Amino acid sequence: MSKTPRRRTVLHATLTALAAAALLAGCASGPNAPGDRSVSITRTPFGIPHITANDPESLAYGVAYAYAQDNVCMTADQLVTARGQRSAAFGAKTTGLLGRRYLPNEQIDLFVAAHMDDAALERAWAATSAQTQAMARGYVAGYNRFLADNAARLPQACQGQAWVKPMTLPEYRRMGEVLAVQAGIAALADGMLGAQPPAAKAAQADTSVNLADAAQALREAGLLDSPLGSNAWAFGKDVTANGSGMLLGNPHFPWSGPNRFYELHLTIPGQMDVMGAGIGTYPVVSIGFNKDVAWSHTVSTGKRFTLYELTLDPQDSTAYMVDGKSEKMTSRTIAGHTLWSSRWGPLVVIPRAGLTWTAKTAYALRDANAGNARMMDTALAFARARSVQELHQAQANLGMPWVNTLAADRHGTAMYADVSVVPDVDAAQLARCTPGKPAAALLKAAGLVVLNGARADCAWQRDARSPVPGLIPIERMPVAYRTDWVQNSNDSFFYTHPGQKWGDISPLVGDASLSRPRTRAGLTEIPQMLGRGKLTLAAIQQQLFENRNFMASVIVPDLLAACGNAPSTEARDGCAALKGWNRHNNLDARGAHVFREFWRTARNIPGVYRVPFDARQPVATPAGLKMDDAATAAKVWQALEGAVKLIRTSGFALDATLGSVQHPAITDEPIPLHGGEDFEGVLNNLGRQEPAPINKRGLRIDYGTSYVQTVTFDARGPVAQAILTYGESTDPASPHANDQMREFSAKRWHALPFDADDVAKARIGEPLVLVRP
Repeated sequence: MSKTPRRRTVLHATLTALAAAALLAGCASGPNAPGDRSVSITRTPFGIPHITANDPESLAYGVAYAYAQDNVCMTADQLVTARGQRSAAFGAKTTGLLGRRYLPNEQIDLFVAAHMDDAALERAWAATSAQTQAMARGYVAGYNRFLADNAARLPQACQGQAWVKPMTLPEYRRMGEVLAVQAGIAALADGMLGAQPPAAKAAQADTSVNLADAAQALREAGLLDSPLGSNAWAFGKDVTANGSGMLLGNPHFPWSGPNRFYELHLTIPGQMDVMGAGIGTYPVVSIGFNKDVAWSHTVSTGKRFTLYELTLDPQDSTAYMVDGKSEKMTSRTIAGHTLWSSRWGPLVVIPRAGLTWTAKTAYALRDANAGNARMMDTALAFARARSVQELHQAQANLGMPWVNTLAADRHGTAMYADVSVVPDVDAAQLARCTPGKPAAALLKAAGLVVLNGARADCAWQRDARSPVPGLIPIERMPVAYRTDWVQNSNDSFFYTHPGQKWGDISPLVGDASLSRPRTRAGLTEIPQMLGRGKLTLAAIQQQLFENRNFMASVIVPDLLAACGNAPSTEARDGCAALKGWNRHNNLDARGAHVFREFWRTARNIPGVYRVPFDARQPVATPAGLKMDDAATAAKVWQALEGAVKLIRTSGFALDATLGSVQHPAITDEPIPLHGGEDFEGVLNNLGRQEPAPINKRGLRIDYGTSYVQTVTFDARGPVAQAILTYGESTDPASPHANDQMREFSAKRWHALPFDADDVAKARIGEPLVLVRP
């Protein structure tokens, strides 16, 4: 972006005024004297900030400042998104990140202009606690203070750029809204913008659909087999060596963008003391621990929206029928683009799923997370919880947008709960409100819930116990307390523990289907680990970083058994590489990349398994390769030959070590990475936000294991070790840009100083003390 002197002068004047206001606010001789508005930021190894203040607003002020020290350019970029100004800043056709999806900037801007309702967001935030509202104000002020203090010395990526501007409170709320709806309407932003009344020919178009293609379209939008994943294990006193609870948190999130984690420790003396990681623009800990409880999250199977099939008025394709009466759609024009809406929500199209606007039908989307400003209140209640039971009740406000919670406490109880935001539609209503057959088929094929919009009684139910009308209340969501163990790897609550029984739960929360190989891996490896004796944190860490490739363990034996019939040199060479592989994804593993590229393709062969899925054996099946079927075997060999050719064309040997092939995409430093893809069933999941096979640069990773923690408790408090895979900073010039990635590569966990004495001993440099105006 070209620099204009006038814009730079205005920015400089604004920031100078902010700096002056901050300096005039006061000059405290030390942090946190009673009644003061100061905040101290103490850094320990790897640049982890320990932030202490006397009140929530000052605490958030410090979080924003510390986060900007490490990631100011990324925050400034996210603000450009929230303002709907990406086209002007970066070019209309250039792609940007909206939640989970990369889209052209012009589409992102139009979506933001269409979706954001600042008045509605202000009302939603006004309904939150006084503490949450104070923290929002504090964060805005803290970010602006950083800009004021550092206007002339920002990182190279944003130094002197006109798009770096102070933040406003409405913009802050908008950033939160993008995070909330990324599993809903934001994932279908292009579908919302593309929903237009049909032309005469289009009205008669064929709307038949290939269900496999429909599933792939939703997968690409992040709505099926979400690209955000995670593992979490919680252990109770029956299986731990110290008789206290133990937790493994292993979220799999993007290594860049608004979903990137930030490690931090937050303290308000006498009120709150919590450590872990959070999304940087939220001044709270999302995954972490306090002195009594540790918790983590996994993306749950709950539905975040429903579609409604509209039966259109035969006389008007912009009107639809409800209980026999015609209702006119509403429309508004933004930047020359007309957007349409109904009582059920905005109209959307998903052409590859057969959901288009014809003369007879159209589709609208209702997003359960729209206006969800409750997340910060939930996190604050987590920070103060003293047991897993209190942690469960902290979710009663339905602030968790799209995640399960797994936790363990010092008393030795483990918990699984899904109290995420889910539309209140039970099995009976789902059956009663079935749409036309093509749309109804999408539920089984692609997990897409489409309801009959021609019936008013297909609106979400309103349970009096729910604090948010239309959402399922905590009393009807799944929870399990155990003294042995619970786990989740993004399949539903059904697979929490083999011995856990469940009551009547809405199918919109989850069902008995099992789609994640990591779930099978966890349910296999946890019992094996427990069979070796009482658990320690070291044992849990070792199990995760063994990097077993679950799908290889159930696929490769059959392939090798058939290698005597390999039809080509490439197939025989692939067999040799896989025979020499130990079926782990460690740095020294030779041949791991061959299996990945083979299975990337072969897993999609119809009928490829020798033993198909059996609901009575969900962990053991499907398994094997159907090599006794000539047609299937031919496709399997083609997949292996293709993998071998691709790897060689990319310039890599078939017996290359994984560490020589797999490196991070967010830096040019060739740090070797262990771990494997979700489709391989490697618990330590590494991959790409936009899936891609190996190329001349190797396997370049920008997604997966992000903040990983193990926690237990002793008499002093929490005993925690962790790795923030990519480090605290996105500034390449920072010493903390990739420092923890090197630790991750070496499997070196670091202890987290929590007690005040431990923080003081680990301190690096003098604390930074700021005074909030």
